[in-house]
Amino acid sequence: MSWKGSWKRRGPWLEVTPGREIATDENRAEAVDRWLLNRLGLPDKLWRRLRHEKGIELTGDRLRLALFPVVDLGVIPRWYDLKILYEDDFCLVVHKPAGMAVHPDGGVKDGPLTLDHAVASYYEINDIHTAVRHVHRLDVDTTGPVLYAKNEFALLKLDEQMRAKDIDRRYVALVRGKVPPSLRTLDWPIGKDRHHKQRRRVSPIGQKAVTHVEVGEVWGSGSAAISLVYLTLETGRTHQIRVHLSHAGYPLLGDVLYGGRAADFGRQALHGERLTFCHPLSGETIIVEDAWPDDFQKLHKQL
Repeated sequence: MSWKGSWKRRGPWLEVTPGREIATDENRAEAVDRWLLNRLGLPDKLWRRLRHEKGIELTGDRLRLALFPVVDLGVIPRWYDLKILYEDDFCLVVHKPAGMAVHPDGGVKDGPLTLDHAVASYYEINDIHTAVRHVHRLDVDTTGPVLYAKNEFALLKLDEQMRAKDIDRRYVALVRGKVPPSLRTLDWPIGKDRHHKQRRRVSPIGQKAVTHVEVGEVWGSGSAAISLVYLTLETGRTHQIRVHLSHAGYPLLGDVLYGGRAADFGRQALHGERLTFCHPLSGETIIVEDAWPDDFQKLHKQL
């Protein structure tokens, strides 16, 4: 559900103009609530809180919602030169480099720099007074775009899209072996590996996991072959792409945890090159492209 009208941010308030359906209603308060829930798609939880905190105001034909309160960052800011891929008052998409986790380990104080730390620093420097809220994650050594919600409304709406599998993530990978064009869908459940704390494995009692595969380029033959593949996810299980490709017999280059060789690449050769989602307020389709990182481009040229 989305609303196609115009809007403005005025400090902590979102200002919209609902139109005649509220202005001509005898009970304007009820009309406002119907419009917020049915037309704007305001989540019920947030609607109740705004009502309780007097965060909904109707003045003439203008409706104001307190969607941008000052909120603590929730993460200690630590500077890093972020690459911003997309930003507005509701969403932020940033590039995650290799070797960086998305969020800090709750049990480790003063641990390694994470993307959340860097986003907190970006917010602080730019006077963005909101909590750091990532919508999805990437593995430490996987590069690509990560989506952040800049207010509670955006977080609730984007989480809803994640649950409905409406956020599309396209990856590119370099794998060992000649992947046949007939390999289109990997539909194997994934569970924990009881013999290795960090690993996951295909398991009949695991969670449903579906990965779609498209073969791009293939170099070499036999055991020396290497393939470039594009991947999209229906589900978002931990290490899903890595587990599925390894189980199919085509481990990612450099992915030593799942059968790759360290000498092939300094990390697993996996990059998120495109993120597609619906804007939480307007419903507009947002497509964010993230160029291949330098190490991935260099290996591709060598091949």
